[in-house]
Amino acid sequence: QAARQWRRRLRVEAPPPSDLPAHALGDLLLHAFPDRIARQHATDPKRYVLANGRSAGLFDDSALYGEPWLVVSELRDEAREARVLRAVPLDEARLRREFPRRFVSEERVYWDAERRGIAAVRESRYDRIVLDSRPAARPDPSRYADALVDAVRQLGLDALPWSDGLRQWRARVRCLRAWMPELAEHLPDLSDEALLATLEDWLRPALDGKSRLDALDAQAFAEALKASLDWNTRQRIDALAPTRVAVPSGLARPVVYAWDAAADAPVEPVLAVKLQELFGLADSPRIADGRVPLTLHLLSPGGKPLQITRDLRGFWDRTYPDVKKEMKGRYPKHPWPDDPWTAQATHRAKPRPR
Repeated sequence: QAARQWRRRLRVEAPPPSDLPAHALGDLLLHAFPDRIARQHATDPKRYVLANGRSAGLFDDSALYGEPWLVVSELRDEAREARVLRAVPLDEARLRREFPRRFVSEERVYWDAERRGIAAVRESRYDRIVLDSRPAARPDPSRYADALVDAVRQLGLDALPWSDGLRQWRARVRCLRAWMPELAEHLPDLSDEALLATLEDWLRPALDGKSRLDALDAQAFAEALKASLDWNTRQRIDALAPTRVAVPSGLARPVVYAWDAAADAPVEPVLAVKLQELFGLADSPRIADGRVPLTLHLLSPGGKPLQITRDLRGFWDRTYPDVKKEMKGRYPKHPWPDDPWTAQATHRAKPRPR
Protein backbone atom coordinates (compact mmCIF):
# COMPACT_ATOMS: atom_id res chain seq x y z
CA GLN A 1 0.00 0.00 0.00
CA ALA A 2 2.81 2.43 0.85
CA ALA A 3 4.56 1.52 -2.38
CA ARG A 4 1.43 2.28 -4.37
CA GLN A 5 1.07 5.66 -2.65
CA TRP A 6 4.67 6.58 -3.46
CA ARG A 7 4.26 5.52 -7.08
CA ARG A 8 1.24 7.82 -7.39
CA ARG A 9 3.07 10.74 -5.74
CA LEU A 10 6.08 10.27 -8.01
CA ARG A 11 3.85 9.68 -11.06
CA VAL A 12 5.44 6.38 -11.88
CA GLU A 13 3.15 4.91 -14.51
CA ALA A 14 5.12 1.76 -15.36
CA PRO A 15 3.99 -1.34 -13.45
CA PRO A 16 6.25 -2.59 -10.65
CA PRO A 17 8.64 -5.39 -11.60
CA SER A 18 7.63 -8.87 -10.66
CA ASP A 19 11.15 -9.75 -9.56
CA LEU A 20 14.18 -7.79 -8.26
CA PRO A 21 17.88 -8.62 -7.91
CA ALA A 22 18.84 -9.57 -4.37
CA HIS A 23 20.83 -6.37 -3.85
CA ALA A 24 18.47 -3.91 -5.53
CA LEU A 25 17.12 -2.37 -2.32
CA GLY A 26 20.55 -2.30 -0.69
CA ASP A 27 22.06 -0.60 -3.73
CA LEU A 28 19.44 2.11 -3.33
CA LEU A 29 19.59 2.50 0.47
CA LEU A 30 23.38 2.81 0.57
CA HIS A 31 22.82 6.38 -0.66
CA ALA A 32 20.34 7.07 2.15
CA PHE A 33 22.42 5.58 4.99
CA PRO A 34 26.10 5.82 3.97
CA ASP A 35 27.28 5.89 7.60
CA ARG A 36 25.39 2.64 8.29
CA ILE A 37 26.99 0.55 5.60
CA ALA A 38 28.22 -2.50 7.50
CA ARG A 39 30.58 -5.40 6.93
CA GLN A 40 30.50 -8.76 8.66
CA HIS A 41 33.06 -9.14 11.44
CA ALA A 42 36.00 -11.37 10.55
CA THR A 43 35.61 -13.71 13.55
CA ASP A 44 31.98 -13.27 14.64
CA PRO A 45 29.44 -13.70 11.81
CA LYS A 46 26.61 -12.22 13.88
CA ARG A 47 28.46 -8.93 14.38
CA TYR A 48 28.91 -6.13 11.86
CA VAL A 49 31.24 -3.16 11.83
CA LEU A 50 29.62 0.04 10.55
CA ALA A 51 31.24 2.72 8.41
CA ASN A 52 30.94 5.16 11.32
CA GLY A 53 33.09 2.93 13.53
CA ARG A 54 30.31 1.47 15.65
CA SER A 55 29.40 -2.19 15.78
CA ALA A 56 26.01 -3.90 15.78
CA GLY A 57 24.76 -7.45 16.18
CA LEU A 58 22.08 -9.52 14.47
CA PHE A 59 19.32 -11.31 16.34
CA ASP A 60 19.83 -15.08 16.51
CA ASP A 61 16.99 -15.80 14.07
CA SER A 62 17.88 -13.06 11.58
CA ALA A 63 17.45 -13.94 7.91
CA LEU A 64 20.47 -11.73 7.18
CA TYR A 65 22.89 -14.20 8.77
CA GLY A 66 25.82 -14.83 6.43
CA GLU A 67 25.50 -11.67 4.35
CA PRO A 68 28.97 -10.09 3.96
CA TRP A 69 27.68 -6.52 3.47
CA LEU A 70 24.57 -4.77 4.79
CA VAL A 71 23.08 -1.34 4.82
CA VAL A 72 21.29 -0.83 8.14
CA SER A 73 18.24 1.39 8.07
CA GLU A 74 17.19 0.93 11.70
CA LEU A 75 19.28 0.30 14.85
CA ARG A 76 18.42 -0.14 18.51
CA ASP A 77 21.02 0.92 21.06
CA GLU A 78 21.61 -1.53 23.89
CA ALA A 79 23.96 -1.54 26.85
CA ARG A 80 26.68 -3.68 25.29
CA GLU A 81 26.11 -3.33 21.57
CA ALA A 82 23.57 -1.94 19.10
CA ARG A 83 21.08 -4.32 17.51
CA VAL A 84 20.15 -4.46 13.83
CA LEU A 85 16.39 -4.06 13.56
CA ARG A 86 16.15 -3.55 9.81
CA ALA A 87 18.76 -3.98 7.10
CA VAL A 88 19.23 -5.29 3.58
CA PRO A 89 22.23 -6.81 1.79
CA LEU A 90 24.19 -4.80 -0.74
CA ASP A 91 26.65 -5.56 -3.49
CA GLU A 92 30.30 -4.69 -2.72
CA ALA A 93 31.03 -4.12 -6.40
CA ARG A 94 28.22 -1.57 -6.54
CA LEU A 95 29.53 0.08 -3.38
CA ARG A 96 33.00 0.43 -4.93
CA ARG A 97 31.51 1.98 -8.08
CA GLU A 98 29.33 4.42 -6.15
CA PHE A 99 31.87 5.50 -3.47
CA PRO A 100 35.37 4.84 -4.83
CA ARG A 101 37.00 7.59 -2.74
CA ARG A 102 35.88 5.96 0.50
CA PHE A 103 38.01 2.93 -0.23
CA VAL A 104 41.57 3.69 0.83
CA SER A 105 44.77 1.75 1.26
CA GLU A 106 47.47 3.26 3.45
CA GLU A 107 50.10 2.55 6.05
CA ARG A 108 49.02 3.15 9.64
CA VAL A 109 51.73 3.69 12.24
CA TYR A 110 50.46 3.20 15.78
CA TRP A 111 51.43 2.49 19.37
CA ASP A 112 51.34 -1.21 20.19
CA ALA A 113 50.39 -1.33 23.88
CA GLU A 114 51.32 -5.00 24.29
CA ARG A 115 54.81 -4.57 22.83
CA ARG A 116 55.10 -1.03 24.25
CA GLY A 117 56.56 0.13 20.99
CA ILE A 118 55.76 1.57 17.59
CA ALA A 119 54.25 -0.77 15.00
CA ALA A 120 52.88 -0.34 11.50
CA VAL A 121 50.30 -2.07 9.31
CA ARG A 122 49.23 -1.70 5.72
CA GLU A 123 45.46 -1.29 5.84
CA SER A 124 42.67 -1.31 3.31
CA ARG A 125 39.52 0.39 4.61
CA TYR A 126 36.09 1.57 3.68
CA ASP A 127 35.62 4.60 5.90
CA ARG A 128 36.28 3.08 9.36
CA ILE A 129 35.72 -0.52 8.30
CA VAL A 130 39.06 -2.35 8.06
CA LEU A 131 38.93 -4.69 5.07
CA ASP A 132 42.49 -5.99 5.25
CA SER A 133 45.42 -5.41 7.59
CA ARG A 134 48.98 -6.70 7.22
CA PRO A 135 52.18 -5.82 9.09
CA ALA A 136 54.35 -3.24 7.37
CA ALA A 137 58.03 -4.07 7.33
CA ARG A 138 59.44 -0.58 7.75
CA PRO A 139 57.26 2.06 9.41
CA ASP A 140 57.52 5.56 7.99
CA PRO A 141 59.67 7.58 10.47
CA SER A 142 57.66 10.72 9.74
CA ARG A 143 54.66 9.03 11.35
CA TYR A 144 56.40 8.10 14.60
CA ALA A 145 55.28 11.26 16.38
CA ASP A 146 51.62 10.43 15.70
CA ALA A 147 52.11 6.98 17.22
CA LEU A 148 53.82 8.43 20.30
CA VAL A 149 50.96 10.90 20.78
CA ASP A 150 48.60 7.94 20.63
CA ALA A 151 50.77 6.22 23.25
CA VAL A 152 50.24 9.13 25.64
CA ARG A 153 46.49 8.93 25.04
CA GLN A 154 46.58 5.26 26.05
CA LEU A 155 49.10 5.42 28.87
CA GLY A 156 48.10 8.78 30.33
CA LEU A 157 50.05 11.92 31.09
CA ASP A 158 52.13 10.20 33.77
CA ALA A 159 54.02 8.45 30.96
CA LEU A 160 55.71 11.79 30.22
CA PRO A 161 58.94 12.92 31.97
CA TRP A 162 57.50 15.13 34.69
CA SER A 163 60.06 16.68 37.01
CA ASP A 164 59.08 17.84 40.49
CA GLY A 165 59.61 21.42 39.35
CA LEU A 166 57.32 21.01 36.32
CA ARG A 167 54.59 19.41 38.42
CA GLN A 168 54.83 22.40 40.74
CA TRP A 169 54.67 24.81 37.79
CA ARG A 170 51.56 23.08 36.50
CA ALA A 171 49.93 23.30 39.95
CA ARG A 172 50.87 27.00 40.21
CA VAL A 173 49.20 27.80 36.88
CA ARG A 174 46.09 25.80 37.70
CA CYS A 175 45.82 27.46 41.10
CA LEU A 176 46.24 30.93 39.63
CA ARG A 177 43.40 30.31 37.16
CA ALA A 178 41.17 29.50 40.14
CA TRP A 179 42.39 32.25 42.46
CA MET A 180 42.40 34.98 39.79
CA PRO A 181 39.63 34.22 37.26
CA GLU A 182 40.42 37.39 35.33
CA LEU A 183 43.70 35.74 34.27
CA ALA A 184 42.10 32.51 33.04
CA GLU A 185 41.99 33.58 29.41
CA HIS A 186 45.71 34.41 29.48
CA LEU A 187 46.81 31.16 31.14
CA PRO A 188 46.60 27.68 29.59
CA ASP A 189 44.16 25.09 30.87
CA LEU A 190 46.48 22.41 32.25
CA SER A 191 43.84 19.96 33.45
CA ASP A 192 44.27 16.33 32.39
CA GLU A 193 41.25 16.62 30.11
CA ALA A 194 42.51 19.74 28.34
CA LEU A 195 46.07 18.47 27.92
CA LEU A 196 44.93 15.13 26.50
CA ALA A 197 42.50 16.85 24.13
CA THR A 198 45.24 19.11 22.72
CA LEU A 199 48.19 16.70 22.50
CA GLU A 200 48.51 17.31 18.78
CA ASP A 201 49.02 21.02 19.38
CA TRP A 202 51.54 21.15 22.23
CA LEU A 203 53.19 17.71 22.48
CA ARG A 204 53.46 16.42 18.93
CA PRO A 205 56.05 19.03 17.78
CA ALA A 206 58.35 17.96 20.62
CA LEU A 207 58.10 14.30 19.51
CA ASP A 208 59.16 14.86 15.90
CA GLY A 209 62.15 12.70 15.03
CA LYS A 210 61.77 10.49 18.10
CA SER A 211 60.97 6.79 18.02
CA ARG A 212 60.47 6.26 21.78
CA LEU A 213 58.68 8.16 24.51
CA ASP A 214 61.72 8.03 26.76
CA ALA A 215 63.67 9.94 24.11
CA LEU A 216 61.78 13.05 25.22
CA ASP A 217 63.81 14.57 28.04
CA ALA A 218 62.41 16.61 30.92
CA GLN A 219 63.65 19.95 29.59
CA ALA A 220 62.16 19.49 26.11
CA PHE A 221 58.90 18.34 27.66
CA ALA A 222 58.79 21.38 29.95
CA GLU A 223 59.33 23.73 27.02
CA ALA A 224 56.59 21.99 25.03
CA LEU A 225 54.17 22.50 27.93
CA LYS A 226 55.13 26.18 28.27
CA ALA A 227 55.47 26.96 24.56
CA SER A 228 52.22 28.91 24.31
CA LEU A 229 53.28 31.41 27.02
CA ASP A 230 55.28 34.50 26.17
CA TRP A 231 58.06 35.83 28.41
CA ASN A 232 55.83 38.42 30.12
CA THR A 233 53.22 35.83 31.06
CA ARG A 234 55.87 33.50 32.46
CA GLN A 235 57.23 36.36 34.56
CA ARG A 236 53.77 37.17 35.83
CA ILE A 237 53.22 33.57 36.91
CA ASP A 238 56.49 33.69 38.85
CA ALA A 239 55.46 36.95 40.53
CA LEU A 240 51.92 35.90 41.47
CA ALA A 241 52.70 32.29 42.42
CA PRO A 242 56.37 32.39 43.47
CA THR A 243 58.35 29.23 44.04
CA ARG A 244 60.02 30.77 47.12
CA VAL A 245 59.04 33.46 49.63
CA ALA A 246 61.42 35.55 51.75
CA VAL A 247 60.99 35.21 55.51
CA PRO A 248 62.27 37.50 58.33
CA SER A 249 65.45 35.43 58.77
CA GLY A 250 66.58 36.78 55.41
CA LEU A 251 66.29 33.46 53.60
CA ALA A 252 63.78 32.45 50.90
CA ARG A 253 61.85 29.27 51.64
CA PRO A 254 59.97 27.13 49.08
CA VAL A 255 56.21 27.30 48.65
CA VAL A 256 54.46 24.02 47.84
CA TYR A 257 51.41 24.10 45.57
CA ALA A 258 48.89 21.33 44.92
CA TRP A 259 45.64 20.66 43.09
CA ASP A 260 42.91 18.49 44.57
CA ALA A 261 41.78 16.29 41.68
CA ALA A 262 38.73 14.94 43.54
CA ALA A 263 37.42 18.40 44.42
CA ASP A 264 38.81 19.96 41.22
CA ALA A 265 40.05 22.88 43.26
CA PRO A 266 43.36 24.30 44.52
CA VAL A 267 44.83 23.14 47.81
CA GLU A 268 46.02 25.80 50.24
CA PRO A 269 49.67 26.56 49.40
CA VAL A 270 52.17 25.61 52.11
CA LEU A 271 55.24 27.40 53.43
CA ALA A 272 57.29 25.13 55.70
CA VAL A 273 59.74 27.13 57.81
CA LYS A 274 61.50 26.86 61.17
CA LEU A 275 59.73 28.79 63.88
CA GLN A 276 62.82 30.89 64.75
CA GLU A 277 62.90 32.30 61.21
CA LEU A 278 59.56 34.08 61.74
CA PHE A 279 60.16 36.00 64.98
CA GLY A 280 58.51 39.39 64.72
CA LEU A 281 56.18 38.48 61.82
CA ALA A 282 52.50 39.05 62.59
CA ASP A 283 50.71 37.68 59.53
CA SER A 284 51.16 34.79 57.11
CA PRO A 285 52.77 35.87 53.82
CA ARG A 286 50.30 36.20 50.94
CA ILE A 287 50.53 35.44 47.23
CA ALA A 288 48.31 35.94 44.16
CA ASP A 289 48.35 39.71 44.55
CA GLY A 290 47.57 39.38 48.27
CA ARG A 291 44.49 37.22 47.82
CA VAL A 292 45.82 33.92 49.15
CA PRO A 293 47.51 33.50 52.56
CA LEU A 294 50.11 30.77 52.85
CA THR A 295 49.48 27.96 55.29
CA LEU A 296 52.48 27.90 57.61
CA HIS A 297 54.00 24.63 58.70
CA LEU A 298 56.06 25.81 61.66
CA LEU A 299 59.03 23.50 62.21
CA SER A 300 61.30 22.73 65.12
CA PRO A 301 65.06 23.32 64.76
CA GLY A 302 65.23 19.64 63.81
CA GLY A 303 62.71 20.11 60.99
CA LYS A 304 59.80 18.39 62.75
CA PRO A 305 56.33 19.98 62.48
CA LEU A 306 55.21 21.92 65.55
CA GLN A 307 52.10 23.74 64.32
CA ILE A 308 50.05 24.28 61.16
CA THR A 309 48.42 27.69 61.02
CA ARG A 310 47.42 30.65 58.92
CA ASP A 311 46.90 32.75 62.06
CA LEU A 312 50.50 33.57 62.96
CA ARG A 313 49.52 36.37 65.34
CA GLY A 314 47.29 34.00 67.29
CA PHE A 315 50.10 31.43 67.42
CA TRP A 316 52.55 33.89 68.99
CA ASP A 317 49.99 35.12 71.51
CA ARG A 318 48.37 31.84 72.56
CA THR A 319 50.34 28.78 71.47
CA TYR A 320 53.99 29.83 71.44
CA PRO A 321 54.43 29.89 75.26
CA ASP A 322 53.49 26.20 75.48
CA VAL A 323 55.68 25.31 72.49
CA LYS A 324 58.61 27.21 74.02
CA LYS A 325 58.20 25.39 77.32
CA GLU A 326 58.27 21.98 75.61
CA MET A 327 60.99 22.68 73.03
CA LYS A 328 63.45 24.77 75.05
CA GLY A 329 64.84 21.76 76.87
CA ARG A 330 64.96 19.68 73.71
CA TYR A 331 66.77 22.31 71.63
CA PRO A 332 68.74 24.41 74.14
CA LYS A 333 71.18 25.68 71.52
CA HIS A 334 68.43 27.57 69.68
CA PRO A 335 66.72 30.78 70.77
CA TRP A 336 63.39 30.55 72.60
CA PRO A 337 62.76 34.17 73.65
CA ASP A 338 60.03 35.15 76.03
CA ASP A 339 58.93 37.86 73.60
CA PRO A 340 58.90 36.52 70.00
CA TRP A 341 57.69 39.89 68.71
CA THR A 342 60.97 41.70 69.43
CA ALA A 343 63.40 38.78 68.98
CA GLN A 344 65.77 38.64 66.00
CA ALA A 345 64.61 36.14 63.43
CA THR A 346 67.34 33.63 62.61
CA HIS A 347 67.99 30.28 60.98
CA ARG A 348 71.05 29.66 63.16
CA ALA A 349 71.61 28.32 66.62
CA LYS A 350 72.66 30.67 69.43
CA PRO A 351 76.32 31.71 69.11
CA ARG A 352 78.70 29.89 71.40
CA PRO A 353 79.94 31.91 74.39
CA ARG A 354 83.60 32.97 74.12
